[in-house]
Amino acid sequence: MGVERGEFEDKLDAILKRTLDGCRGLVSAERLSGGASQETYRLTIATDDGERLACMRRAPGGGMEIPDDDRINPGLAVEAELMRAARAAGVPEPEVYHVLEPGDGLGEGFVMEWLEGEALGARIARSPDFEDLRGRLAFECGQQLARIHGIDLDGTGLRDKLQVATPEHFVRQTWERYQLLETPQPMIDYAGRWLMDHLPENPRQTLVHNDFRNGNFMVDRNGIVAVLDWEIAHIGDPMRDLGWICTNSWRFGVTEKPVGGFGEYEDLFRGYESVSGEPVNPDHVKFWEVFGSFWWAVGCLGMAEHYRTGPDQTVERPAIGRRSSECQVDCVNLLIPGPVTLIEPADVTADDDMPRIDELVTSVRDFLREDVMGATQGRTNFLARVAGNSLDIVLRQLALGEGARAAEHARLRDLLGSDGSLSELRWQLTRALRDGTMALDAPGLAEHLRATVVNQIAIDQPKYSGFRTATSG
Repeated sequence: MGVERGEFEDKLDAILKRTLDGCRGLVSAERLSGGASQETYRLTIATDDGERLACMRRAPGGGMEIPDDDRINPGLAVEAELMRAARAAGVPEPEVYHVLEPGDGLGEGFVMEWLEGEALGARIARSPDFEDLRGRLAFECGQQLARIHGIDLDGTGLRDKLQVATPEHFVRQTWERYQLLETPQPMIDYAGRWLMDHLPENPRQTLVHNDFRNGNFMVDRNGIVAVLDWEIAHIGDPMRDLGWICTNSWRFGVTEKPVGGFGEYEDLFRGYESVSGEPVNPDHVKFWEVFGSFWWAVGCLGMAEHYRTGPDQTVERPAIGRRSSECQVDCVNLLIPGPVTLIEPADVTADDDMPRIDELVTSVRDFLREDVMGATQGRTNFLARVAGNSLDIVLRQLALGEGARAAEHARLRDLLGSDGSLSELRWQLTRALRDGTMALDAPGLAEHLRATVVNQIAIDQPKYSGFRTATSG
């Protein structure tokens, strides 16, 4: 059961007075996050020396007691232990003041130091405020990752509290999750096959943050202030972290800087080696960079499945589903780059209907952008923007979709040497990639996948940086 607002503040006030030296009580607790994953509060506290800020991270609604064997993630109490261990190892972290206990009556969470800094990835990658920092930030990221990976799992007691995940486990789990969606996406199966064929051999096992990326650490102009969001940490291959920060989704459009949109591979690797003493194999990191886009491609499709099956059927879910092609084109650029021919748009204005379909769609899109967005704010304003973007996809599909599908159908007939509907041939190729009867170097396969994915993202999001990369040659 959740705690009523007054009771919540009273319980929190008692905790702060009991656990923080010089604390006279809680002044206010401001909820900052939407709480889909965790709740975050900015706490204003009265002390003997005046007011100060603190932060509380809590499970949504306080959560409930979950048996350790049933947990997917380590839980907030372990997350607090991870932050304390990282801080002791020299990683910038806020001080954890108190881990909530059952007797506190507020559920699962912890209270920690409030730190100021920038955590928006796009600003870190693009803002003039961080121009001087960007030149040295990749090196520092490598250093901090090496410190994280060097944490003594036995000495800290973390080994028994974290799950172990091998590269093969990650690939199989993600590929199987995609197959349950029952949609033929041959580029995802190609990437899955490639990953299974290139599994790292006998990688080291260390603590892995598992979400260390631009947007999940806080910086000021001097460097990293805090590493955030330890909720999916595990024990596994440390190169997972180096590949994840290089995944194109976290470059925020700055493709020429592969590390988070701000740095170079070489600087990341040098920083890592300077602390760890372990040489970095770029091919090993590439495996995890490919996996990052493979994983996101499946995750986006999962959002579309959530829309179909509920309970969350907001306009945001299918829009995110169409972003799978962004991640698929990143896999294309990493694994099968090359020339591609784009479909010429059809003239949708040649239709005799009055109004035409494109005019109906455009009128609704403009209403959302000009009227609804102008009269709303917050979540409704955001969803109106998303809806307008979805209608842009519909307009591009009207112009490009028929031609793209006809070309895809023709290529599939040539590649497979068989006939059938477009859906039947997509499934035939998908199954051949899954069962290994289609070799990854089969003549015409790379060209077909590249043309299909690039022409799909021309519909879904032609402003995506991976589309520019795919068509720049």
